[in-house]
Amino acid sequence: MKVLFIGGTGNISTACSRVALEQGIRVYHLNRGMTRPDVPEGITTLTADINDSGRVRQILNDHRFDVVLNFIAFVPGEIKRDIDLFSGRTGQYIFISSASVYQKVGGHPVITESTPLYNPFWQYSRDKIACEEMLNKAYRDHGFPVTIVRPSHTYDTVIPLAIGGGKDYSIIDRMKKGKPVVIHGDGTSLWTVTHSDDFARGFTGLLGNRQAIGHAFHITSDEILSWNQIYEAVADAAGAGLNAVHIASDFISDFADANGREGMRGSLLGDKALSVIFDNSKIKRFVPGFQAVIPFREGIRRTLEWFESDPSRMRINKENDAFMDLLLKAYRRETHS
Repeated sequence: MKVLFIGGTGNISTACSRVALEQGIRVYHLNRGMTRPDVPEGITTLTADINDSGRVRQILNDHRFDVVLNFIAFVPGEIKRDIDLFSGRTGQYIFISSASVYQKVGGHPVITESTPLYNPFWQYSRDKIACEEMLNKAYRDHGFPVTIVRPSHTYDTVIPLAIGGGKDYSIIDRMKKGKPVVIHGDGTSLWTVTHSDDFARGFTGLLGNRQAIGHAFHITSDEILSWNQIYEAVADAAGAGLNAVHIASDFISDFADANGREGMRGSLLGDKALSVIFDNSKIKRFVPGFQAVIPFREGIRRTLEWFESDPSRMRINKENDAFMDLLLKAYRRETHS
């Protein structure tokens, strides 16, 4: 099988590339050539900016792929570009959407693929929904062979926390220094975090799977944790105590809006503030034997080992660190006024 990753070197896609190679799949990456040093050997890189359609057509030349996967499409214009580029050139096109598209506010806490797509708080999610709608129309009208995959808070080379997590080491540094960290709400709402290696095992089972065309899937762990438990596991992996301060999601969102971080409202109120339980029955039907096997306490230790194996990865984002200090200061001022 010959598979083209658009992107391919990110937090999720690197693991997917590695597992695909292990299964004997011929893996191609289309990107601008700025690859991570830990990208697996054996990948053929086609160097181009996907937005330069002329250059991409020139590079693709006579290539035809069994599967094309796009990890870095976010708005409908990019989907239209891909439909034009890959119609007749691939047997399957997999769009990486997001589980943040699901209705959570006012909805049922158990999420299946038939849960309505609705997120009034986050433009990112609304754009992903619009991308899905365009692809489904192309499938209905012209047979464009789409499969949609919706990851939810998947981690490997990122710290998967709602407040303070991300690609830098700042939250771990705070924990090790005993500084307070913010947990939204009272920390008892339920959530799921999924290691990229687990995601990749389910994901690669969809590659070339003709029965998956026209379908959407989420792929997550079945481990359900409270946010308190997630933060406690991160602190434990860091060898630190947890100095947690619980702040209402609305307060955090309002403060973020006032300080130029509008995206935090969508991430919290549209996605992570309420309890969510993902039903993975569908991916297990289409990929027999799939099961997420990495518990978070083990997976987050792997992530911290990755950060700490290279001092250049242990970057402190002073802006993010200062934001949390300002948020804590504002909260204390509000509660003592």
